Amino acid sequence: MSNSTYTTAVSLQQTPKLLVSLAAPFLAGFVGSLATSSSVTTWYNTLTQPSFSPPNWVFGPVWTVLYLLMGIALYRVWARPVSPRNAEGKQQALLLFAVHLLLNAGWSIAFFGFKSPALGLLVIVILLGLIALLVREFYRIDKAAAYLLLPYLAWVAFATLLNFSLWQLN
Repeated sequence: MSNSTYTTAVSLQQTPKLLVSLAAPFLAGFVGSLATSSSVTTWYNTLTQPSFSPPNWVFGPVWTVLYLLMGIALYRVWARPVSPRNAEGKQQALLLFAVHLLLNAGWSIAFFGFKSPALGLLVIVILLGLIALLVREFYRIDKAAAYLLLPYLAWVAFATLLNFSLWQLN
């Protein structure tokens, strides 16, 4: 089935996949926020910020949109019919998505929880690489799902630069 003829209309049977797909990124975000919330208004504000650092209020809305896009992308891949050609790749893509979500939450714990820009930098560089791989793997299964991840890839690339700058300045 080609990408052009494939639709992701949600049937009643697919609703649990949709709900799990949407919930998974938000759950990772929630776990990360547990480490972030206690440090963002205290420790983080004491750091010397680079000139391009966005105001703190920007992060919440941006991550909300990104988690929503990630959930939709995950659903598109998960709900895609399995064929002999994509079965192994689909399984690998879903596993990569799960691993990347752990690292997504792990960055907040490393950076904010441990108050370590250096550890955060290590984690976010690995995360950025995983997201790039995830885009490639999703593209092989569902092009639209891959495109939905591009804003996330761009944001994490920006966050990597911000993390690097915070590490350098502090």
